[in-house]
Amino acid sequence: MTKSLTRMSRSFPRGRAYDPWEHADALGIEIVVRPIRTGHELWLPEYNTLIVNSRIRAVHQRSALAHGVAHAEFGHEDDRPKHEKQADQFAARNLICPDELADLYRWCPDEGRITAELGVTTRLFRAYLLAEAS
Repeated sequence: MTKSLTRMSRSFPRGRAYDPWEHADALGIEIVVRPIRTGHELWLPEYNTLIVNSRIRAVHQRSALAHGVAHAEFGHEDDRPKHEKQADQFAARNLICPDELADLYRWCPDEGRITAELGVTTRLFRAYLLAEAS
């Protein structure tokens, strides 16, 4: 069994019930919330630490943390495009519940309102749609 599969053995709820803070805690990841100059989060695998930008809104912090947890789950040690895509899709699948999304589409086809209701960034919403389409 690979390192990433071993780490992903515990299941968490999906959608609005998913708590990336709890997920990080279960993995023993230290979370540091502080201002950073670029980006929303920074994964430091050698320290098992995620730095989350304190200057961004809560919805972006939650999405950034879910993205960073994905890097930890997969054992990523760099931010090459392939890893960024994997992390976005993993985060999106945790943050978006298919049933919640289907309910939202019934009354609101607007992407901006859907992302606001789901509490996710547009980037992760689009990553979710691409992953589900493939």
